[in-house]
Amino acid sequence: MADVVILESRERVLAGILFTAAAYFLFSAQDASIKLLVAGMTVWQIMFVRSITVLVACGAVGGRRLFADTIDSPIVRPMLVRSAFTLAAWLCYYNAARSLQLAELTTIYYAAPIIVTVLSVLILGETVPLLRWLAVFIGFVGVFIACDPTRLGLSVPVLLVLAAAVLWGIAVVLLRKTALQERTTIQLVLNNFYFLLFSAVPALLWWRMPDWRQLLLLVSVGALGGVAQYVLFEGMKRAPVSIIAPFEYTSLVWAFALGYAIWGDVPRTKVFMGAALIIGAGLLIVGNEHFRRREQAS
Repeated sequence: MADVVILESRERVLAGILFTAAAYFLFSAQDASIKLLVAGMTVWQIMFVRSITVLVACGAVGGRRLFADTIDSPIVRPMLVRSAFTLAAWLCYYNAARSLQLAELTTIYYAAPIIVTVLSVLILGETVPLLRWLAVFIGFVGVFIACDPTRLGLSVPVLLVLAAAVLWGIAVVLLRKTALQERTTIQLVLNNFYFLLFSAVPALLWWRMPDWRQLLLLVSVGALGGVAQYVLFEGMKRAPVSIIAPFEYTSLVWAFALGYAIWGDVPRTKVFMGAALIIGAGLLIVGNEHFRRREQAS
């Protein structure tokens, strides 16, 4: 019986890792779409349309019952705080996207997994083994080598991305606290309702009528963002934050791939060196979790 419980626990953690990796691929695709959009419209307008798209999709899946359950949910207030941190992070991040390449943007942002790991100890009381700290450090070194962010200096866009990393780190830890208290669809509704509430006035004040290409991108941002949020919430329910945080590094690989596909950016040799370290850090986490569970079983 104990073996069955341990096996189920291991599979749950691995599922959380897979969900998280998939979420960050979708977020990378969303980031590329938003980078294309911010050249012609405000971040407020993008967040406004994105929130409407996600809420419409939630309504189509869950119906009136979903919204009724959301109103009675115990996480209505906690999600307000978490959504405020998330929105602030995205506003900083996507305003910086006007001035930085997608690869540069992603690189600087990877202070976030380290912040998440530290906060998971301070706020959630999670125990983080030395090997897991090592994996986070290796992943960050890989990001540093891949993009060499020191050449960018401390410009306003760089400071905006650093601020986004801190805000997102806090939001992820708060998400871990609410993810276990309510089902994912309700969290999606609350998160995007608050985004809609926060962004409505500035979006309408600085509204620019999109052409058909921008409209298509806006809808795709909503679809990608909604699915990514759902998958991320599911991942958070299955594994501790300190385990899945390093897997955010996988989106660096997607950022370079999308940068090449859309803008013709050709990765340098250091990119592949960094990517190898990032993937190695992820495999180190998976391997450590596998052997730790086996030791517990024996």
